Amino acid sequence: MAAIHPRRYDKLYEQLLLSRWFSSLVGWLLTVILPAFAYWGQGFFLYPTRGAMSGLVVSTFTFVLAHFGVTRLLSGYPGGRTMGMIIPQTLIIYALCMLPVLILRIEVSRYLLGISCILAMFWFQIEYIVTEKFRSPKLAVVPGGQAADLLPLPGILARELRQPDLEGVRYDAVVADFTCLTPEWERFLTRCALNRIPVHDARSVYESLTGRVRINRMAENDIGSLLPSMLYERLKMVFDWVLILLTLPISVPLVILAIIAVRLESPGPAIYTQERIGRGNKSFKIYKIRSMRFDQDEASSQFAGEDDPRITRVGRVLRKYRIDELPQFVNILKGDMSLIGPRPEQPDFVAHFDQELPFYSYRHVVKPGITGWAQVRQGYAADVDQTREKIEHDFYYIKHCSLFLDVFILFLTVKTLLTGFGAR
Repeated sequence: MAAIHPRRYDKLYEQLLLSRWFSSLVGWLLTVILPAFAYWGQGFFLYPTRGAMSGLVVSTFTFVLAHFGVTRLLSGYPGGRTMGMIIPQTLIIYALCMLPVLILRIEVSRYLLGISCILAMFWFQIEYIVTEKFRSPKLAVVPGGQAADLLPLPGILARELRQPDLEGVRYDAVVADFTCLTPEWERFLTRCALNRIPVHDARSVYESLTGRVRINRMAENDIGSLLPSMLYERLKMVFDWVLILLTLPISVPLVILAIIAVRLESPGPAIYTQERIGRGNKSFKIYKIRSMRFDQDEASSQFAGEDDPRITRVGRVLRKYRIDELPQFVNILKGDMSLIGPRPEQPDFVAHFDQELPFYSYRHVVKPGITGWAQVRQGYAADVDQTREKIEHDFYYIKHCSLFLDVFILFLTVKTLLTGFGAR
């Protein structure tokens, strides 16, 4: 396979590493060293004090941690590849690093940390703009199986190979569906690996690019890989309780104001319950602030349209900003739900989609959530096809669930609340 040039790939890899190191170094100089010099002057370098050295160490550590977090965010999950996620990610990391400084009363300049945080947000966005064109991977796709699903995806440059040869073209990686390879293509992938050309499984690449797990092409071991660990579930329960307690000063007044507004606009109770299906296919009562007319709220199960006449004027605002979901904090404290997970559906919908979609009920292997991966990635599902896509997002969350992904979903949820994305 003379068309493969390993030295070219080694050189590109080395250039990529050097560019990352160079970017980190320039960012450190601009966000840490420059404000330190502006504050302390030349004395910072000639006669550094204990406070100055502590500030330099803490600011450097925080910048490195923030740079790692932003880099992972922009490359790790679909939906993270947006400038809108850089600012909250940076603020959270700097705030978390500031807490032990305040608690332990470490002698560190708050000016330096504050200016460093502001400059870091600007630098990460400049870095994102400059490197954006390099984040669209160029993939060589081996024909056959699920690899063909990668060809129409946006955000990548994918080309299907006609024969087991790269034909002198440079690619970032070769992608193939390992379940349907001929011996000729297997030998080709082996030679690619020996020549230090990355070879990836098509299913893993598809999941990382779309944030979905295909439910119509699941292998025998997929069911086992979709089981979350017990440790994660316990940590997540603590995570839920802490966030609920921290947000009570905001959520309680919002609920009270919403209840008053609902009662003033239309007769009937402001809070209502509805049967939903939760973990283990067990039913439970979900609490919501009423957003529809009282005589229509308990009608037969049906999807809510964008201009649904059942929704009141106050209800439309509540649904847009998800304020009507806040009483579900009680469901979380009772153990029926979590902050993050697949949205719980009504029994009629569950029975219908269980007949239409394979593996549908497996989304009930975890607790349902107020917000979730499908909500922030897709929004509202109004038919079977959209529900199929929603389930694929749910399966991606179940397969890759972690506290880091949960925090990422919270960031996207804030963005969703501000924009009203997917509300009905």
